[in-house]
Amino acid sequence: MEEFVVLVNPEDKVLGLMEKQQAHINGLLHRAFSVFLFNSSGEMLLQKRASGKYHSPLKWTNAVCSHPRSEETYLEGAKRRVKEELGIDVELSEKFNFIYKADVGNGLWEHELDHVFTGTFEGEFYLNKDEVEEVRYISLENLNKEIFESPDHFTEWFKIILEEYKHHLHS
Repeated sequence: MEEFVVLVNPEDKVLGLMEKQQAHINGLLHRAFSVFLFNSSGEMLLQKRASGKYHSPLKWTNAVCSHPRSEETYLEGAKRRVKEELGIDVELSEKFNFIYKADVGNGLWEHELDHVFTGTFEGEFYLNKDEVEEVRYISLENLNKEIFESPDHFTEWFKIILEEYKHHLHS
């Protein structure tokens, strides 16, 4: 099934729909969301993208990142993808949104108006292996160390979103 993203201007005014991969080739601004999940110890959940993903396979990233469908709110899309990828339901709250552009290799770009959500989860995951290779929790301190030592093990957008998250955390 073809997937479409919602093209927008910087004020989030809808400009139309475009097939997802074409939008990533053209580097056009579109709606997205990122979910950061934490356990009760404050550790962040990371997911390793599945090997079959068309870009950034087998790289670590935040719990879930995706795109709302044209008829969905950002929150509805985030909750849907958490269920589809991780097999869980979790309460999410929006923290901030921002625009970024990242070269993800092979002539593809992420150019997104990204709404960032957080939630807390303790329990079992039921991973969709077409989307997620594995998950793990990590402290922010150890995550910062891993990214510094092995930046190529992480998605480009996650490194950008994490820095923005840390900025908002301390502002």
